[in-house]
Amino acid sequence: MKNVLIIGANSAIAEACGRLFAERGDALFLVSRNSQRLESLASDLKVRGAAATHTLALDLADLTRHQELIDSVKAVFPQTDVLLIAHGILPNQDECQASTEKMLDSMAVNFLSPVSLLNLWANEFEAQKQGAIAVISSVAGDRGRQSNYIYGAAKGGLSTFLEGLRNRMFKHGVSVISIKPGFVDTPMTAEFQKGALWAKPEQIAKGILQAIEKGGDNVYLPSFWKLIMLIIIHVPEKIFKKLSL
Repeated sequence: MKNVLIIGANSAIAEACGRLFAERGDALFLVSRNSQRLESLASDLKVRGAAATHTLALDLADLTRHQELIDSVKAVFPQTDVLLIAHGILPNQDECQASTEKMLDSMAVNFLSPVSLLNLWANEFEAQKQGAIAVISSVAGDRGRQSNYIYGAAKGGLSTFLEGLRNRMFKHGVSVISIKPGFVDTPMTAEFQKGALWAKPEQIAKGILQAIEKGGDNVYLPSFWKLIMLIIIHVPEKIFKKLSL
């Protein structure tokens, strides 16, 4: 049994991960903003086999409450074996371009919030000298595209932060995993037209748990996105800037 902290627990991918953690009998601490949905999820995961479920309703964009989160988790977990950070928003690119306030709000949720949490939790993991930190970034962070570069910039910055954190934590026996999903069919992408490249949250969740167990670094999910992004990254800028991506 492992002690697993899931931040952003009500997201579709996090819920799917929670079900897999519960089925193997882990103890779960769930954090999200919607307290009603959080309690419902905790009850469901307990029925599915979780050794214990704890919850904390929290607006993760409020950075002043991040230490409270750590204190709440440490009150019930002597140590945290797995930290999964899964919260985020997919902002409307056009609205962000028209409003600096909306652009900054999206940056706060997708970049500032996770790096604030990671900066605090890294010290905890460094002290305990074991564990796994998995964070959901995105393939959108690998190269800026006109259709979502504000979201992509936040994820790109997050991926760079994780790269440095991985370098720091390696010598302390802690794995830091950047999860880079491609297109995933979730409520956040409900308005998008789906195609062959789209995956289900359950598929992504299986990949996340495998990466945690094997200690992956940059994990593309599904794996074919690694090849797709390799191609996109290497398109010369002179050509890339003329494309409507």
